[in-house]
Amino acid sequence: MTELSPAPFFADVAGGPAGGAAHWITTADNTRIRVGHWRADNETNGTVMMFPGRTEYIEKYGGTATEFVDRGFAFLAVDWRGQGLADRPLPDPRVGHVEKFTDYQQDVLATLDLAKKLDLPKPWYVVGHSMGGAIGLRAVLEGDSFAACAFTGPMWGIFFTPIMKPLSRLTAYWGPRIGLGQKTPPTTTMESYVVSQPFEGNILTRDPAMYQMMKDQLAAHPELSLAAPSTIWLREALDECAWLMAQTAPTTPGLTFLGSHEQIVDRKAIRARMENWPNGTLVEIPDGEHEVLMEPPDVRGPVFDQMAAHFMATQSGAKSATTLSS
Repeated sequence: MTELSPAPFFADVAGGPAGGAAHWITTADNTRIRVGHWRADNETNGTVMMFPGRTEYIEKYGGTATEFVDRGFAFLAVDWRGQGLADRPLPDPRVGHVEKFTDYQQDVLATLDLAKKLDLPKPWYVVGHSMGGAIGLRAVLEGDSFAACAFTGPMWGIFFTPIMKPLSRLTAYWGPRIGLGQKTPPTTTMESYVVSQPFEGNILTRDPAMYQMMKDQLAAHPELSLAAPSTIWLREALDECAWLMAQTAPTTPGLTFLGSHEQIVDRKAIRARMENWPNGTLVEIPDGEHEVLMEPPDVRGPVFDQMAAHFMATQSGAKSATTLSS
């Protein structure tokens, strides 16, 4: 069983509700990860578990914690293996790496065990962003811990330009065979995206304040930053996306948000998955980028409202809203 062990938590940059805390937990395969949580004064609506994307970390979701805590949910977020303050397996900690994509499910199981130890209120819900959307969908498909699920820009496919697609697949599948599995793909950079990319022209968010928040967090705590993935990670991610798309949709109620300007994950894959999810709803955000939860307030506020309604509908039997106000 997971033992409670306090971990560093950077409240100076996280924001979020008062009382945020983090814990170290060790997975069944002996990997140390970090889990953070915030409690609500009136936790009548259960717990939202945030499954972040690649390169992300607990503190990035302090604002998201505020949104859900204000709506009566406890909130939890994870540093997946290989990122944030969790164990990083390679000599160069800037490289995002995992040996098998299903290893992330070890992190999920350890996180659920911690949630039990913390007595986080049920029902439990999951929000999966980007890579966390792939991890979250498998967790929903293979388990019954979550009463409902929501996703933002989920990685059920990776977007490549027509020119880059064959090169990326060649790198992913031949790189590891010739001893380059722990190296990064040739067109990638060894700096975190938000560190190297100015706000103008970025493909994450249209909100300059949110983008600056991400920059400030990594400037204050560079140990949280992560750069390009390894070619093994890329191979494993492509295989995981193919597996997810081949599965029958879960019966769990699902709500997915997709920005119309999405340029990181595959929009076609998301639409195809949701078209075949009988208990699922897809909401497309006009002009939205990848980070739907970090878009301007007039966009992200209604998204949080709709997620909360979607989750609470599992308790009341009411039908969740399907229209996002502009």
